[in-house]
Amino acid sequence: MNKWMLTAAGLLFLTTGVHVFLGGPEIHVPIQESDLHPAVRAVGAVVWHAVTVMLLVFGAGCAWLARNPNAPMAWLMIATQLGFVGLFIGYGMALLGNLTVMPQWIIFGLISAIMAMGIRVDKAPSRRGGAA
Repeated sequence: MNKWMLTAAGLLFLTTGVHVFLGGPEIHVPIQESDLHPAVRAVGAVVWHAVTVMLLVFGAGCAWLARNPNAPMAWLMIATQLGFVGLFIGYGMALLGNLTVMPQWIIFGLISAIMAMGIRVDKAPSRRGGAA
């Protein structure tokens, strides 16, 4: 069992909960209750729920990776999350002038690092001398 991937899975599921139960009332609900054009609100809803799906799928993916090493799959998930890091940092600085209003980059960076450690553990020889 790869404890690094299991930890990443737990953090992704926790992040899903924060996204839904804290971010929903703070971000999603106000957008849906706004006077924005219905098409803009609809796109906002799709994007919001797509992020929820992505977080759940990545959590399940990391849980699966804990027992089934697959470096290409893990690197794809890491690359996606690092893309999120770049977006949160880029838009945080460009539009808000700081990194504290949207600190989500921290969790995505942390999960990426934990997953990279999981890949490293999977490639390391086991203590019995064979492949991990």
